[in-house]
Amino acid sequence: MAWWPIGASLFASSEGSGLFIGLAGTGAAGGIAVTGFEWNATYVLLALAWVFVPVYISSGIVTMPEYLGRRFGGERIRTYLAVLSLMLSVFTKISTDLYSGALFVQVCLGWNLYLSTVLMLVVTALYTIAAFNKIGGYGNLERVYSMATPSKIIPNSTCHLPRQDAMHLFRNAVSGDLPWPGMTLGLTILATWYWCTDQVIVQRSLSAKNMSHVKGASILAAYLKMLPFIFIVLPGMISRALYPDSVGCVDPEECVRVCGAEVGCSNIAFPKLVIELMPSGLRGLMIAVMMAALMSSLTSIFNSSSTLFTMDIWKKYRPRASEKELLLVGRIVTVILIVVSVVWIPILQSANSGQLYVYIQSVTSYLAPPVTAVFTLAIFWKRTNEQGAFWGLMVGLVVGTCRMVLEFAFPPLRCGVVDTAPAVLRSVHYLHFAILLCGLTAIVVTIVSLLTPPPSHEQVCNLTWWTITEEPQREIPLQKVSSVSHRSPQESVFWSRFCCFNALLLISINVFLYAYFA
Repeated sequence: MAWWPIGASLFASSEGSGLFIGLAGTGAAGGIAVTGFEWNATYVLLALAWVFVPVYISSGIVTMPEYLGRRFGGERIRTYLAVLSLMLSVFTKISTDLYSGALFVQVCLGWNLYLSTVLMLVVTALYTIAAFNKIGGYGNLERVYSMATPSKIIPNSTCHLPRQDAMHLFRNAVSGDLPWPGMTLGLTILATWYWCTDQVIVQRSLSAKNMSHVKGASILAAYLKMLPFIFIVLPGMISRALYPDSVGCVDPEECVRVCGAEVGCSNIAFPKLVIELMPSGLRGLMIAVMMAALMSSLTSIFNSSSTLFTMDIWKKYRPRASEKELLLVGRIVTVILIVVSVVWIPILQSANSGQLYVYIQSVTSYLAPPVTAVFTLAIFWKRTNEQGAFWGLMVGLVVGTCRMVLEFAFPPLRCGVVDTAPAVLRSVHYLHFAILLCGLTAIVVTIVSLLTPPPSHEQVCNLTWWTITEEPQREIPLQKVSSVSHRSPQESVFWSRFCCFNALLLISINVFLYAYFA
């Protein structure tokens, strides 16, 4: 089936080196709760295929900013979303891929961090069997992990101790490092932005041959999202258990010696396992595989980012730009994004106690929830208009940026140092903040929309869930996305039922896993 490469690419696009090493590092630091970030994708991927993509196909769009531009009219929302998408690409995708890839090379080869940045690496799980053999199997992991304390600790502190709830998916709603309300509702808000409205992801679904391929690809990607628990999170915990003095270090001097960062070295959990457990020949193979995978991941990000800039920003001011000019502009934008991402690496390195994956999710929590709220209301509430959407996005941007600025102004301190950050920063978890920010944006959008004229018929027809048609509203030029204009809206009875059965099976498996590890 043609949806195999699409489903695999949906999965691979979220499994870049940033996510891979970040998951391993967070697993090393906090246990299996981070698996919820992966398993939560099941429901949102199904929503992408059954809810969002039909609307996008009906509207005949190519980019996500283009959808909001057609849904609400005008250019300011479309331009804002394009700029925001480029910012998120720099802060949460390109820079983390570059940094984590460099970490892998640095640990494996001992090279300088910035020299290592040119060698991009990403994920594979060939070391998993060796790791489990080393630890004595899954049954022994919990016992060994609970005793994995570094030899050099900070007196009168407990930050060197592994979490007692490391093997639990749902944690205390107030004191937990990943509180269960945030891991359910808050995480769903972030996942909806990523899987259903982000250009890097949605562009793959828009290239599918028909809706059966869209659904099949999402189902395949959701099945694959079950795997990081085995191949990423558990090996991360094993790494902490095997190497507590390096992966689990808490003393600033020791951490600087190990990985060059004072706040912790959990991010090296994955490369540490590779360098310690795999023979020399397999290390080289691992590096080659990871470089190829990371280059593929970065290529997707660069392609979608350059498309966003050229189609949603540049063409607005240069509507008669030639194909050659657009190609040149896209290449220049790609170079600029790389330079800015490299400059951002030092900030990323010390953020969020050195846990890369937590950094990605926290930054997303400050910027993405307003986008989720606006897209959801645009699709499901026909009364949503341009004024409401714009001011909702602006209020959300201001509030989210304020929180993000506070986060960087008062970063989590190293072990044993008194935290002087404002109470609102430490008492409201970033996933809880995502819930509040999304709710605030929805309220603003609703109030302003009701106080201003309703959208026109052209801004609703074929552009909401209640007004979609089987055929795209307009033909898309071949040079933009050739497969979109030739997509067949029909589904065979067999493949339709096959996809529905697998969707129900996925949900059943997901519910079981949540219940078992709760």
